[in-house]
Amino acid sequence: MTTIGEALVAQLSERGVDCVFGIPGVHTIELYRGLATSGIRHITPRHEQGAGFMADGYARVSGKPGVAFVITGPGLTNTLTAMGQARADSVPMLVVSGVNTLPSLGQGQGHLHELPDQRALARTVVLVSERVETADELAPMLARVFAPFSSGRPGPTHLEIPLDVAGTPYTAEPQARSETAPPSPSANQIAEAAALLSQSKAPLILAGGGARRAGAALRRLAEKLGAPVVQTVNARGIMFEHPLGVPASPSLQAVRSLIAQSDVVLAVGTELGPTDYDMYATGTMPQMQTMIRVDLCAEQLARHPAKLSIQGDATSAMDALNAVIDGSAAPDGAKRAAKARREAFEEIGPEMRVLCDVLAEVRTTVRGAIMVGDSAQPIYAGNLYYDHDRPGGWFNAATGFGALGYGIPAAIGAAVAAPDTPVICIAGDGGAQFSLPELMCAVKENLSICFMIWNNHGYQEIATSMQDAGVSVVGCDPTPPDFAAVAQSCDLPFWRCGPEPDAVAEALRAATDTGGPTLIEIQAQPYLRQ
Repeated sequence: MTTIGEALVAQLSERGVDCVFGIPGVHTIELYRGLATSGIRHITPRHEQGAGFMADGYARVSGKPGVAFVITGPGLTNTLTAMGQARADSVPMLVVSGVNTLPSLGQGQGHLHELPDQRALARTVVLVSERVETADELAPMLARVFAPFSSGRPGPTHLEIPLDVAGTPYTAEPQARSETAPPSPSANQIAEAAALLSQSKAPLILAGGGARRAGAALRRLAEKLGAPVVQTVNARGIMFEHPLGVPASPSLQAVRSLIAQSDVVLAVGTELGPTDYDMYATGTMPQMQTMIRVDLCAEQLARHPAKLSIQGDATSAMDALNAVIDGSAAPDGAKRAAKARREAFEEIGPEMRVLCDVLAEVRTTVRGAIMVGDSAQPIYAGNLYYDHDRPGGWFNAATGFGALGYGIPAAIGAAVAAPDTPVICIAGDGGAQFSLPELMCAVKENLSICFMIWNNHGYQEIATSMQDAGVSVVGCDPTPPDFAAVAQSCDLPFWRCGPEPDAVAEALRAATDTGGPTLIEIQAQPYLRQ
């Protein structure tokens, strides 16, 4: 007899799921019945939030949905933070949870892990939340929670299976599965956009996270137009060392000036959110003369008025534009991009420039690495100005939802997705303490990750903000652990160095020679307390 839980695992496998991040519990035992023989790899985090962040990192690198198995109640609530981060960054993630028995739902009888309405809670964050109550519902519900991953702007979805349903026989008839394709760009709109871009004297491209897998097509278009390409945080790497690349935040005045001086702006896969475009909270957005938007999501397109809004995925739209634009490149595109790069790097100030030099040294030392970050000073600096050498290889939680504790587990998910690629995690000592136990997961799986802890003994960014506001600094100095002792307890090779670029590079060279997970503590200058 095949149970509904076993059928779920089998149907996940049929959909290409090859890894699940989860912590089993009494409410999910039946979901694990078929897992051992399914061929799906199971990774056990040390906390359900870690499971969600691992699924996030896995999805960003693999391009496939990250899947987490969690128990009802605290398992789901612990995962909500990670689901919020995935929603903010349009990351495909499926969270499968248990829930109490059908007759008990909503009764408030005090069952183990009981919530008043678990799906209502999930729906505050996810795109779709469904419940399987019978065998016949399994395949249709799976189709519903997978649909957003291919038909529009992705994000987290949720499927729950009650305790008294998961172990019952799967009696449903096999169903043909149909894939939902993303919307195709309108040919008329492509022609209109091509006309505007071809007539432009000073075109510009804004590339967001939705463009990170369209790099080759986007570069061809930029070269045809002679258009500088400004890359938000999640698009870094698609224009590495390209003369038209501007790997700098559009919140910087130098980049805003470049945008304002452009007569046609093509915004591709970017929500135009303030954490990218107004991180200094001025209440203003960069001024644009004529904007063309390309995005998968119709709702997103409606949020910002544009001369032309094209619904479709970035690669299809870029390919379509390349097919109809012959190429009459604006002659000064590279010059405009170089000026913006130069002025933006100057604008970020000496302290941030030093941190950018550290990042550049890390990139040079370990080429083609996936660099995953938490909210830490070097990550803040890199989000302002940093050019990565791998498309999709620079991502962090210091923008958008901004969840602390993201870096360590997300790096684990990234390493699972790309086992032959070096992964570097940069976390601050404060953020690292949110998820230090996940280091043991990296050790158990023997993942090639170098965890770099920027230890400035506190929450420097918050302390600085409090000082700037004239508020006495309180609560920003959580005592960090002895990271050497942490490494020893986890059986991690350990190095300690100063914050100078050459010192960091020397420690990193030694660490990456080991081939397994390692830990480097970078002893940075503690912030000045009042």
